[in-house]
Amino acid sequence: MGQKTHPVGYRLNVNKKWRSNWFARKNDFSKDLEEDVKVRKYISHRLPNAGIAKVEISRSSKKVTVTIYTSRPGIVIGRGGEEVNRLKKELRQLTGKKDAQINISEVKRPELDAALVGANIAHQLKKKISYRRVVNKTIQSTMRMGAEGIKVQISGRLNGAEMARSEMYKDGRTPLHTFRADIDYCLAEAQTTYGLIGIKVWICRGEVYGKRDLMLHFKTPNKAGGQNQKRRK
Repeated sequence: MGQKTHPVGYRLNVNKKWRSNWFARKNDFSKDLEEDVKVRKYISHRLPNAGIAKVEISRSSKKVTVTIYTSRPGIVIGRGGEEVNRLKKELRQLTGKKDAQINISEVKRPELDAALVGANIAHQLKKKISYRRVVNKTIQSTMRMGAEGIKVQISGRLNGAEMARSEMYKDGRTPLHTFRADIDYCLAEAQTTYGLIGIKVWICRGEVYGKRDLMLHFKTPNKAGGQNQKRRK
């Protein structure tokens, strides 16, 4: 079951939480859901080099709050907050809300985030670097940062081969069947001259016993342009 089920959705309400937090009436649910998809796609295309790990969205009747988790907050904020102010105006036009609030949270250790690891592998594959070298270096850096295990599966016309194939590399342990295991998962894609290459990344960050803060490896979100708030103990 662990290999057939999305590892993040499999652990919702155990050690993962939803990335969209809002309540809608029955007739408005599909509209708000489609709007969330548009916002996430827009931010990923608008800030392709910002190292965005994930985007969380919460909304009320007249306000939309977007929290961007990034490894490069300076690119998102811009000089004097110019970039984030421009992004606010664009989100207001996209969502049709009068008030759009953007919070920015810096990822402490990008080597332990599956989305950033997958994006890094895809970026290097586009530069025609050997996929074995890229994957091995990525696994070493992730394990060096304290991960209990990592698994990377890469599929496609590797090194320009005529026949597509899949190869898997792993180190440590990644227990997909264990609910208390903190498994981070991501699917990334790299468009190369030989075709599309798919990259799947599983990272085990340890096991969770009892309740804990779900954002331990992130900094506390703060309003864009403001000073970092103190972490909750």
